[in-house]
Amino acid sequence: MFADKLILRIPGPTPIPPRVQQAMNHPMVGHRSGLFSNLFVKTAERLKPIFGTEQDVYIIAGSGTSALEMGVVNTLQPQDEAVVLVSGAFGERFAKICERYGIIAHRLEVPWGDAVTPELLAAYLQDKPQVKAVFATYCETSTGVLNPVRELAQVVREKSDALFIVDGVSCLGAVECQMDEWGIDILVTGSQKALMLPTGLAFLAASERAWKVIEANQAPSFYLDLRAYRKSLADRTTPYTPAVSLIFGLEESLNMIEEEGLPQIIKRHELMRDMTRAAIQALGLPLMTADRYAAPTVTSVNPQGAFDPEQLRKTLNGKHNVVIAGGQGHLKGKIFRIGHMGYCEPLDVITVISALEMSLKQIGADVELGTGVKAAQEVLINHV
Repeated sequence: MFADKLILRIPGPTPIPPRVQQAMNHPMVGHRSGLFSNLFVKTAERLKPIFGTEQDVYIIAGSGTSALEMGVVNTLQPQDEAVVLVSGAFGERFAKICERYGIIAHRLEVPWGDAVTPELLAAYLQDKPQVKAVFATYCETSTGVLNPVRELAQVVREKSDALFIVDGVSCLGAVECQMDEWGIDILVTGSQKALMLPTGLAFLAASERAWKVIEANQAPSFYLDLRAYRKSLADRTTPYTPAVSLIFGLEESLNMIEEEGLPQIIKRHELMRDMTRAAIQALGLPLMTADRYAAPTVTSVNPQGAFDPEQLRKTLNGKHNVVIAGGQGHLKGKIFRIGHMGYCEPLDVITVISALEMSLKQIGADVELGTGVKAAQEVLINHV
């Protein structure tokens, strides 16, 4: 096997397109130069359709978690109350960030693998009039659930005066998102998922409603103070040193997104989801999520003791150069997850399913070779 032909199918970081890699090799430029200013402002503007907003999108040199923390620290004060929707590890992360800043986090928890429904949220908000923000995860990476944020946003508007703050790290750029129309107040994402970039950039947009709260809030942070980013963007720059090479890569990634078109990108991800799920079901393996809430970017499988998921992952990597993800939190060692987002197309899914079948056979699982591949192929062939 060729070491440089690693097939990376985890839910992030995701593979980098060669043309994006090449763009990042651009000779270094001054981060306060006119050349970089023009590049930075243009790329920030071009992010707006991905968010579904007319608001400015701020680019932060940091991981997606830095933007999650921004959403907390810029809107809430110690002892403020918030509701955090927890359907997996990243909903729990939002709650932990809140608690680190002394915020009272009311967890609305559902079993991992389930989605938070509008009905559950409406009932939960009834006796919590003091809540100032509701935090949700659009795609819960740890389980493969796509929470219904459009409907959840409507509930927040109808049942409270709270801000609605959404983690879109694992799906933005691969799913429909209309931040302004749906009533999302703060939306964040990261570079290393559907945007086809290395780790290191985070992105955040805030509604006018959110900005009224942010301007009145005493953010106990220096680097994550959103007001500094707003002021600097108006001056066509950043408050602190940006990740220059990643911005060159972002420009090329946006070129690719615009060439394919967001509607087609969304359809491609839905197709890859459907192919993967059909294959897993044909192999007789239990999926963690219901079809209705299945994420187009990652599929989680719970073999329920039929075999060791970690042995499967080790075999996939060692014998076939394919890397998939394991479980997180209490699911560590119990499930496996297949990422299918960003620089990924239907034939890549066929390759991974084929390697998965061989690896299952090699660890002694009761599968028939070709069963999953056939099911995925049929979905692809019948796709209109």
